[in-house]
Amino acid sequence: MASGGDATINDSSSNAFSFPIPSLSTDERRDFFVGNSFFNDNWVTAPASTDGRDGLGPLFNAQSCSSCHFRDGRGQPPTSVDDPVRGLLIRLSIPGQSPEGIALPDPTYGDQIQDRSILGVEPEGAIEVEHHDFEVITSEGPVTLPLPDYAIAQLAYGPLNPDLMMSPRIAPQLPGVGLLEVVPEDDILALADPGDIDGDGISGRPNMVWDFLANEIRLGRFGWKANVPTLLQQNASAFLGDIGITSPLFAETNCTAAEIECLAAPNGGSPEVDDLKLDRVTFYTRTLAVPARRNVEDPVVTEGENLFAEIGCTSCHVATLTTGSSDIPELSNQVIHAYTDLLLHDMGPGLADGRPDFEASGQEWRTPPLWGIGLIETVNGHTRLLHDGRARSMEEAVLWHGGEAETARDGFTSLTADQVDALIAFLESL
Repeated sequence: MASGGDATINDSSSNAFSFPIPSLSTDERRDFFVGNSFFNDNWVTAPASTDGRDGLGPLFNAQSCSSCHFRDGRGQPPTSVDDPVRGLLIRLSIPGQSPEGIALPDPTYGDQIQDRSILGVEPEGAIEVEHHDFEVITSEGPVTLPLPDYAIAQLAYGPLNPDLMMSPRIAPQLPGVGLLEVVPEDDILALADPGDIDGDGISGRPNMVWDFLANEIRLGRFGWKANVPTLLQQNASAFLGDIGITSPLFAETNCTAAEIECLAAPNGGSPEVDDLKLDRVTFYTRTLAVPARRNVEDPVVTEGENLFAEIGCTSCHVATLTTGSSDIPELSNQVIHAYTDLLLHDMGPGLADGRPDFEASGQEWRTPPLWGIGLIETVNGHTRLLHDGRARSMEEAVLWHGGEAETARDGFTSLTADQVDALIAFLESL
C-alpha cells in the first residue's frame, strides 16, 4: 500500500528509511545526495583543512545528523550505565516565555544540555537515567511499567536553576516529513476540537509557534510537541543545538555567558553552514520516501486495522490526509496515510514532562506519525517508542497512553490475546 502516495518506496530492508522519492528528476536526485552527504558526514573542530565542514561545537551532542538519526531512523535511550547517550536529548527551560512565546532557557546551560565538547572546553554535564516502577490502572487491573527518571550530573559550569524544567526527547524517524510539511494548515485546524464540542473525549488542538524565518506566529508541525513550523527551521535548530553549527537562521553560537572557554573557542566561519548547505540538507529530509506497507491483504492485519479504529485510536492517529501544493512537485496533492493529526493531545500524568512549549502544556504531546513504525527494529535494531523511548514495545507504548487516550488504551486492554496480536500485526505492517 502506497502510504506516501507517489512518494512511496517498496523496500523493507535496513535501508528502508533512506531512499529518495522515486520520481525525482536527475537534478533533484543530485541535490538529494548532496544533502545526504552533509547529513551523514561528521563535522570537525575548527580550524581544519576540511573547509566547509569545520566548526563543531564547541559544545555539542553529536558530530553529524545521522549520529542521532542512524539510517534516517529513530534514536534510543541508553540501555546501561556505560552506554553512550546518542539520539536522546534533554531540553531545558525555566518558567516564563519570551515575547514570541519561546520557553526561557536555563541562564547557565541554555535550552539543551550538551554532554560532549571539543578539546579545551568542558562538556556541560552527563545525562543519567534511572528507572522506577510506574503503575497504570487499566480496565484489566494495574500494570507496572518502567518509568525513567532523568538527572544531569558532572555539571561543569555551576548549578542548574532551582526552577529548572527538563524534557527528554528521542530523535524520531524521518521518512515522510516533507509530505507532512505541505498538508494544508486549514485541514489540520479542521481536525482540532479544543473544547471537545463533539463530546468524544478528544480535544486535539494546534500549537502556534514562532517562525524565525517569517518572523511571525505559525502552526507548529514538527517536534514531539509540534513546536517547530518548518523543516528548514527544524534542521537549523538541530545544527545549532545538537552539533553546535551556526546558520543564517541561528547565527549565534550555543554558548552562554557562563561558558567562557566555549565563547573563546575558534569557529568555522560565520555562519558555519551556509544557505546552500542548509537548503540541501532540508531538501534531503523533505524528499525521503515513505516505505510501503506490507502484508496488507493478510486477514489478521485487516482485523487489526479494524480494531485500531473500533477502540478509538484513529481519533488522533488519523489514517488519511491529503497534501497541498509544494515547490517540489512530487509532494503535491498526495493522498497519504501517516496516522497523525499533527495536533496536541493531553496524554495524562504518566507521560507528562511538566514543561510547557509555546502553547503546549506539560501534559500535551503531538500525535506522532505511525508510518514506518513496523520497520524501526529492522532499520535501527530496537523497538523503543514514545517521546523518550521508555516503551520497549508497541504494547507498552499503548499502555502508557492516558488522558484523552485513556478510553482507547482501556479498549486495547479489553481485547483478547488474538485480537491484540492482530492489532500489533497491523501496526507492524505500517
